[in-house]
Amino acid sequence: MGSVKEYFSSLGKGVASLVKGLEVTGKEFVTPKITERYPENRDNMHVAQRFRATLEFIYDEEGNHRCIACGTCERNCPNGTISVGTKMIETWDGKKKKKLDRYIYDLGSCTFCQLCVTTCPTDAIRFDNDFEQAVFTRDKLVKQLNYLPEKPEPEPTPEQRAKFEEEKKLKAEAAKAAASAPAVQLDEKALKAIEAAAGDPEKQAKLRAAFEKAARLKAEKAAAAKNSEETKK
Repeated sequence: MGSVKEYFSSLGKGVASLVKGLEVTGKEFVTPKITERYPENRDNMHVAQRFRATLEFIYDEEGNHRCIACGTCERNCPNGTISVGTKMIETWDGKKKKKLDRYIYDLGSCTFCQLCVTTCPTDAIRFDNDFEQAVFTRDKLVKQLNYLPEKPEPEPTPEQRAKFEEEKKLKAEAAKAAASAPAVQLDEKALKAIEAAAGDPEKQAKLRAAFEKAARLKAEKAAAAKNSEETKK
C-alpha cells in the first residue's frame, strides 16, 4: 500500500514539474525575439557606452594630446599592458624637459580594469566601445597610441624672451659678485662633502657656493652679535 502511495506521489510531482517547465517554454515561445543581423547592421548597431573595447589617446581638433609621460598608468597596470617611453628635450630657455616618445598598449594582455584611466592625472586616455578588434596575429594587438607626430615646443613670446634675458643678466651679476667676495673659511665637514662630489663639477660648485653662503651668514651673524654686546658695554 505504501509503495502505491509513493508511486502516485512521485508521479504527481513529475507532472507538476513538467507543467512548470512547459510554462517557462511557452512564455519564451511567445516572447518577441531580438536578433542582431551582424555584420549587416554594423553601421547603426547600438553598443553600450560603458563597454570597454580598447584603450585610446584623447586628441583635440588640432591634434594635441594631454599626456605628460608621468608613467602613472604604467605603474598602476596590474599586468604590464602599458609601456610609456620618454625622451629628454632642451627648451628655448636651456632647461631640460621630459616628453612622451612612444605610448605602447598591448590589447591582448589587457583586463579592462580601467585603473589606467581612473588614475591618469590629466585625463589623457579612455576606453572606446569599438568591439571589432579581431586579428589573425597577436603582434597586431600591440598598438602605439600616440600615432600622430608630436608637436614642437611653442616659441617664446617677446615678453618671455625679455624676462629670461633679464633673469640671466641678474644671475651673471650675482655670480660675479660672489666670485669677487672675500674667501670664506670652510669647516672640515663641508670640505669633505665638496670632495665627495669631485666626479660632478656642477654639483661640486653648487655645494661650495651653498657652504660658503652659509659660512658667510654665520660670520655676519656672529659679528652682529659681537657689535651688539660691545654697544651694551
